[in-house]
Amino acid sequence: MASFISVPLKKSSEVDLVKPLSKFVTASYPAGEEQSEYLRAVEELNKLRKSALGRPLDKHESSLEILLRYYDQLCSIEPKFPFSENQLCLTFTWKDAFDKGSLFGGSVKLSLASLGYEKTCVLFNCAALASQIATEQNMDNDECLKAAAKYYQLASGAFSHIKDTVLSALNREPTMDICPETVGTLSTIMLAQAQEVFFLKATSDRMKDAVIAKLANQAADYYGEAFKQCQYKDNLPKEVLPVLAAKHCILQANAELHQSILAKQKKRFGEEIARLQHAAELVKTVASRYDEYVSVKDLTDKINRALTAAKKDNDFIYHDRVPEVKDLEHIGKAALVKATAITPPLSQKYTDLFEKMVPMAVQQSMGFYGQRKAETVNKLVGTMREATNLCNGVLASLNLPAALEDLSGDSIPQSIAEKSRLIVEQGGLQNIDKLIKDLPELLTRNREILDESLKMLDDEETTDNELRSKFNQRWSRTPSGDLYKPLRAEGNGFRNILDKAVHADQVVKDRYNAQCDMIALLCKPENELNAAIPSANPTKTLQGSEVVNVLRSLLAQLDEVKKERETLEGEIKAVTFDMSTTFLKALAQDGAINEEQLSLSQLDQSYGSYNQKVSASLSKQEELLGQVQMAHQEFSTLKQSNNEANQREEVLKKLASAHDSYVEICNNLREGTKFYNDLTEHLVKFQTKCSDIVFARKTERDELLKELQQSIAREPSAPAFNVPAYQTTPAAPAPAPGPTPAPRTVYSQQPQQVQQQPQQKPQPPSRPPPPSFTPQAAAANPTNPAPTGPPTNNPPPMAPPSQAQGPPYPTYQGYQGFYQMPMGYNPYAYGQYNIPYMPYQATPGQGGYPGAPPAGQPYPGYPQQPPQQQPYYPQQ
Repeated sequence: MASFISVPLKKSSEVDLVKPLSKFVTASYPAGEEQSEYLRAVEELNKLRKSALGRPLDKHESSLEILLRYYDQLCSIEPKFPFSENQLCLTFTWKDAFDKGSLFGGSVKLSLASLGYEKTCVLFNCAALASQIATEQNMDNDECLKAAAKYYQLASGAFSHIKDTVLSALNREPTMDICPETVGTLSTIMLAQAQEVFFLKATSDRMKDAVIAKLANQAADYYGEAFKQCQYKDNLPKEVLPVLAAKHCILQANAELHQSILAKQKKRFGEEIARLQHAAELVKTVASRYDEYVSVKDLTDKINRALTAAKKDNDFIYHDRVPEVKDLEHIGKAALVKATAITPPLSQKYTDLFEKMVPMAVQQSMGFYGQRKAETVNKLVGTMREATNLCNGVLASLNLPAALEDLSGDSIPQSIAEKSRLIVEQGGLQNIDKLIKDLPELLTRNREILDESLKMLDDEETTDNELRSKFNQRWSRTPSGDLYKPLRAEGNGFRNILDKAVHADQVVKDRYNAQCDMIALLCKPENELNAAIPSANPTKTLQGSEVVNVLRSLLAQLDEVKKERETLEGEIKAVTFDMSTTFLKALAQDGAINEEQLSLSQLDQSYGSYNQKVSASLSKQEELLGQVQMAHQEFSTLKQSNNEANQREEVLKKLASAHDSYVEICNNLREGTKFYNDLTEHLVKFQTKCSDIVFARKTERDELLKELQQSIAREPSAPAFNVPAYQTTPAAPAPAPGPTPAPRTVYSQQPQQVQQQPQQKPQPPSRPPPPSFTPQAAAANPTNPAPTGPPTNNPPPMAPPSQAQGPPYPTYQGYQGFYQMPMGYNPYAYGQYNIPYMPYQATPGQGGYPGAPPAGQPYPGYPQQPPQQQPYYPQQ
């Protein structure tokens, strides 16, 4: 029986996984044990790829285990790393498994920045190696038969999986070996071979003939389907098609043979003969058409012996009518095989190297959740800070609490003295000047990083556009302008953030310039500060009044509200909740994450009570400020008014406002410094991302340029042109036809009308011109005149030649009447053929060459050579 079909492995170029994956890990995860573990896993993954693809693999289960482990790891890391052309860009190059290349160029290959492409090619190799391992099994051993069936079904399932996923994984036209049509045919072939293995197992176990016939018929059906799929496509090696046709016939013949035994048992002797005759025709067809691929001698002998015995018994004993094949009952089918479902992990020794790393969908959801959480916290904290600033502004406008403390009129109020001390402790004006000076340097650094990142994209895009305009349709990769759109949008977002930050910096500087003098006054020593404040001597009657006590009570309550807000702000910032578990659970259950719904639900649960507390704090402050304003109005009425008192109160108000401005400006500048430093980290990551994709695009560009150069070198330098007729050579005989297509027992086809063209007898080539010799040459050799006596069967020449004749020209081999010159023949040795010497005779006015011979006669004057001798000149 014919040998089983196995699939060759695809070959891949080397790819360094360590550098890009390590960059992503270090940029995405903080330094620590977790990051170190991921970096070690990256190293292991790179070693695993080299073991699976970087060396020849033995046809053994251990080699297949390595391939399956690598495929499982690819499936594991696919959702955990952002593999794409504009993020984590890794270019994988694979060659076509069935293309052997040519003399002037390598085999067909495809380079793509797609992990799905890598997965597809690795799974193809898993299927190919499984088919090779199955083919190497000893089909005479039960355990080997079971192993072969298992591996063929695994290969069938892998090819079928590629058929369903390859187009979505690549998003472009694949190479011929992994296109859906090819892998679909390979899946059917592997399934047919697995079914054939079960047929062999049933035959060796001597199972019932009815069962064996159904198994063989089902296998024949699979082979017939595979033959039909690839009959009109040039996507598989030419040797596969005749093997499929032969196996279809062989297994169909086996099915008929075992069904004939069943018919004999049921005493249907005519049916037995009909089935054996049909089986004999099938194996005869295989022997005549596909004998170079398969050997059916044993099966033919077995069928012929059974047919001879059946005919003899029927002729002498039963005399049963032999029905037509088309009238026979169809043999049933029994499918015992099915393609193995590809559900990772496929390896028995699989361990996830990145088990603790969450998928990218969860990481992205965590990022969105973090943004929503930050917005919620900032909104609550910002609301409380605005309320506190409003409270401080109202109190400063009322000169509270300084107005209550300054009833003496000639000393520094305690609150003002405390504010002055705090400003001096924080560094005074020098602190603000230093923070303001640092901001432009941080801004410049961030702008340089952003500009350099975008410049890398611009330069690569310019180069890509130039090559695209040069090569036109040949430059088939994704345009850089389309690929960089997300990165440019991200860069524009960073630029807008920087512009807003510059505007915010200017607002802070303007406020500082407005309050600079009063802040400088608060930084002076106590005696200078006291001297700068105008003095006043109001009556001290208000020191123990009820209005003053009410105001002091209200101010104390406002201070308590501010302290509660500080505590509340710390609690709000300290709220944490791990959403990764929630997102992972949603991803496992639904296959997708509704981040917005889950995040809003959790945020409402975590911060709902704080929203209520903040609202209550705002309401309480509003109520207290209303009471303070009413009490201060009464206090102002009772207080004696004069110009000095008004001036003193105005200065105290400015000092209190300057203190509040100082605190706010310092906070704003510190936040600005922190903002620029944090933004630097994000911009460095953005720069790394741009650098990685530009490097990957450069590698892809160099690879594509190399392929284009090879293809251009293989193209003809000029278009085809017509060759003159006299330069053409006789056409070579047509080559022998290839393997005959499947017999009519495989598929019924419409006969084609072929017009037979009558063969024309080849014409001899035209007579070559005679050699030309100068008279001097003839005179120099008077002893060698040309012969004048032709053979007796030729007519005499018109006149003797005027010049000596050279040796006869060799003629073409194979034409009748045009014989080659015998080996060692000397035309000038006239005595060899007993031709007498003819003296030179010149006739005036007569041409030097004899006239043309009659049709069909050789040229006169040349002796004829016997055809049995070999030519003197070597034939081309």
